[in-house]
Amino acid sequence: MTQIRLYQPKYAKALWYLFFSTVRMINIKDYSLAQVTAWAPESFDMTVWENKMASIQPFVAELEGVIVGYADLQPDGLIDHFFCHHAYQGRGVGRALMNYIFSLADERKIPRLYSHVSITAKPFFERFGFSVESKQAVELRGQVLTNYQMERSLRKTLF
Repeated sequence: MTQIRLYQPKYAKALWYLFFSTVRMINIKDYSLAQVTAWAPESFDMTVWENKMASIQPFVAELEGVIVGYADLQPDGLIDHFFCHHAYQGRGVGRALMNYIFSLADERKIPRLYSHVSITAKPFFERFGFSVESKQAVELRGQVLTNYQMERSLRKTLF
């Protein structure tokens, strides 16, 4: 069973590896080598990454003691990062993380979730009720990558 834990600074390197390997091994099916290399470069300042993780405070998914995913939920409803380990996709990790986000959003009374979603992750987000608000062209380290701003309303309708 997937366990969800709060972020601790000691997880930063494992989350970098998870991010890097997932972008390089999974997202490569929808993006060029130049694009995934710009998105997840070989050499990246770990201090910058540690500061990013500290700022977004992700929660971490573990399965049998292995970190298999991570995601975050910002106060305005932004899901800034949502990544599942390339070797554990299709095993319920993403579902566990998304259900945790929904639960947290409900607890925090956040009415709307939104994210900037890769081509690869778009079908996953759609399965959880997100819809495309806009298609975007994002420039990153000299490459232009397509992604989608997607959102999902969490307002409950009363009858």
